[in-house]
Amino acid sequence: MKMHLTTLLRTVLFKGTFKIPRKTITTSSKMMQEVVEDLKKNNPYFDKYSSKIAKLGKEDPTEFKARVEGLGKKKLQKVELINERPYSNLLNPKKNIVEPSLVKKEALDKIMKIDLIKDKSSVEIETIWKQYHLQKDNCIAATIPSADFDKLYQNGKNYPTFVFALPRSQGYEFIMCQFSSNTVHFTPLLYYQVHKENAPECLTITHFDEFKESKEIVLMRGEFDKNIINAVEAQCLANQLQLYYIQEDPNKRKLLEVFTKKPDEFNHTDLISQIETLSLN
Repeated sequence: MKMHLTTLLRTVLFKGTFKIPRKTITTSSKMMQEVVEDLKKNNPYFDKYSSKIAKLGKEDPTEFKARVEGLGKKKLQKVELINERPYSNLLNPKKNIVEPSLVKKEALDKIMKIDLIKDKSSVEIETIWKQYHLQKDNCIAATIPSADFDKLYQNGKNYPTFVFALPRSQGYEFIMCQFSSNTVHFTPLLYYQVHKENAPECLTITHFDEFKESKEIVLMRGEFDKNIINAVEAQCLANQLQLYYIQEDPNKRKLLEVFTKKPDEFNHTDLISQIETLSLN
């Protein structure tokens, strides 16, 4: 898996992660004057060093230009970061990492009392499940037919890791997914590049199969980090998971095969071409 992600990171991580300035930074006498004016306003020590600034501009214009460009870049980067969504989670890796083989299966009885709904019909349970999650502002929920869950579960074994693409204002952001027990974990590739297996998640989808045999349904719950994605984007990832791991589409299955078995041949543009034919929700 490490080789897969390293190869992918080299080819796709640069697209759609941060905004790219539309104009290159140029230095002119006007820009230099603006920097000097800015120093006058915001630097209380300007008067003390004004003579040195003027001297540098006359004696070594190349050095002065380089310093002005540096200030311009810092100001531009600050504006760009303010306009983008926060990436503070890059500083916060996961804690208490557990080996996959030791991960316990999430149980439904931690969320609701099974005894109170076990005698309900599948339609009634589905309604209760959805209504319960309408009150949650960081969750998505659905019910999955047992037959579809069987496909998802088996394909999750065959293709335990994959990437999806979320549309962004300038390109796409690539999100890695990984199956573990009855959960599917999603994390931005940017986060993975920084923290590897300790990368914080943007979405965790859990499948509860307590009613798989008796009601022929599996309850799905997706908890997302609102600082990274919103509800529509979380639903988009859940939809992509269904499209690639449940539906019988030879083109999508081919991408799963290539990513898993021939990662060096995986082309992210093929994934984008397929995603562009989908609706975000």
